[in-house]
Amino acid sequence: MPQSKLSGQAYHQATKHSYLSVQMNPNYVDGSTQPRAFKVYPKFYRRVKLNCNNPTHAFIRLTSAITFEKFYKGETYQLRVNPSAGALYPTEVYVQIRGVEGFLDGIYHLEVENDCLTLIYELIDDGLENYVIPNKRINGFIFLVSCVYYRSSWKYQDRSIRYCLLDSGHHLGAIAASAYLHEKNIQLIFDFDKLSLNADLGFENKEFISSCMISGEAQEKPVRRLRLPIPFVCGTDYFQANQFLEDAYQATSLQPSHQQQLEHPQFNFDRERFSENVWNRRSIRRFLKKSISQEIYWQILQDVQQPIPTKNIEEIEIYSVVHRVEGMLPGLYNGRKLIKAGDFTEKSGYLCINQALARDGAVTLFFVSDYLSYQTAMQIAGLIGQRVYLFSHYWGIDCSGIGAFYDDEAQEFLGTNKDVLYVMTIGK
Repeated sequence: MPQSKLSGQAYHQATKHSYLSVQMNPNYVDGSTQPRAFKVYPKFYRRVKLNCNNPTHAFIRLTSAITFEKFYKGETYQLRVNPSAGALYPTEVYVQIRGVEGFLDGIYHLEVENDCLTLIYELIDDGLENYVIPNKRINGFIFLVSCVYYRSSWKYQDRSIRYCLLDSGHHLGAIAASAYLHEKNIQLIFDFDKLSLNADLGFENKEFISSCMISGEAQEKPVRRLRLPIPFVCGTDYFQANQFLEDAYQATSLQPSHQQQLEHPQFNFDRERFSENVWNRRSIRRFLKKSISQEIYWQILQDVQQPIPTKNIEEIEIYSVVHRVEGMLPGLYNGRKLIKAGDFTEKSGYLCINQALARDGAVTLFFVSDYLSYQTAMQIAGLIGQRVYLFSHYWGIDCSGIGAFYDDEAQEFLGTNKDVLYVMTIGK
């Protein structure tokens, strides 16, 4: 397909909401046409059933596990450790395993629906390292997060480029949480040859790699590219192409990120309590207009802003609209600095397309960025969003992500020229 010359900012601009755009396109969908949300390879592929009593199995399973089932209007919805816009779950996880006892060296697909790993490619002297971390050989794990974009574009159309990337960030946060619980060091990689890897994984135009996370020991030993093509398997039961999304992904895959020194976060959570928190996390649909303590609020923000273990970075700035925090003046804050005082509950609700969530919570958080790489910025925002979810729940606070807002009006209210990437609300 021809390569687009548009920038990440241009694609973000093209998917903005305004009061008029929402009124003209309320975006109703027929729920009975929703594409399938689980990717499954043919039955003749070799599988490894994940056993929670095996630490390695437990580590991999918790990166994507189904944690709850609910019934709504006669349908069953399976919720997972990673939140997803509209519970559409466009992300998939693949993991290369090398030099790990009990596993053939190979690339596996994590089959969430059936709690198993499906071997899709056996390694010899080749591997994913050639694409993501050249001249290294990783003994351990290389996780790839991908997006089956039609699961999201079915509902959200062009704006789903945002949701796919935010959901990828959520999923990275879920993998990071499992790594923390299983005491494994990790490194995130956003800048690599995604387009070549998509082609060699046989994804055609129906799925794309968004990011990578490695966990293991690196050796100074190059490996070659995948020596054989991998047969294509579609991640939905039917598919409709969206040229805007495909162009947006290709163009933004070529944008390099800002660079930084690799630094690891130093969390100090009780692991048993944190594990229960990972399994029990939910997106809240209603808040009760109750206050939260200032101590817990600052603790959440402090933990959320710990280092992200990657050399590829885009800075995310967080504005807070404080509605109900004990001992704090209501108003708009940047960190601990009060920008303007006032009761902005109704304004927050309006900016988030009249969603009561943003009005009734204790604090509404706006994530903004002046980025080089749109893909990296959106995924970092999603990863930080996953931290907000998990750390809020750890301290007994509820949380919900909000991807729909009036972009330009939100920027004007915050007094920033940076793009607004994500909104979250915490409260009781």
